[in-house]
Amino acid sequence: MSDQHQHLAAVVRISPLAIKRDWQAVEGANAKVAVLLTGIVGTVWCFWAFNGIALVSLPSAIKTGNLTIIIAWVSSNWLQLILLPALLVGQRLQALAGEARAERQFADTEAILDRLDVHTAGGIQAVVAEAQTIGRAVQDLHTRLDQLADRHEGGS
Repeated sequence: MSDQHQHLAAVVRISPLAIKRDWQAVEGANAKVAVLLTGIVGTVWCFWAFNGIALVSLPSAIKTGNLTIIIAWVSSNWLQLILLPALLVGQRLQALAGEARAERQFADTEAILDRLDVHTAGGIQAVVAEAQTIGRAVQDLHTRLDQLADRHEGGS
């Protein structure tokens, strides 16, 4: 798995570190049980296990030949069992993708701010240097004017 998608490996397996981190972040027995169950059920492995459990009763439903029983098996047994872990995995993937987008946006914003700081600092330095050059030119002009005024007064 590439470095870019390494964080997605945690979605496929139970992550004891993530469960422990979340466990410590919540208070109360109910919240801790919810964190534990979500950490276990919200995996692709659980999705496949639930699929297997649901499929055990499929042959019996088909043998009845009753369309109502087959539809009930699909909706009650199969869909309910597999959708729970599938939705939890999907939510975890969306959360990871959102975190990755936020990290990239933060890094981009920092890079832009750094470039603005460099350009602003460079721009300010250029303006200061230009002002100093103009200041020296004005001083030179005053000196020359004073010299011309002195000559003119001295010559008259």
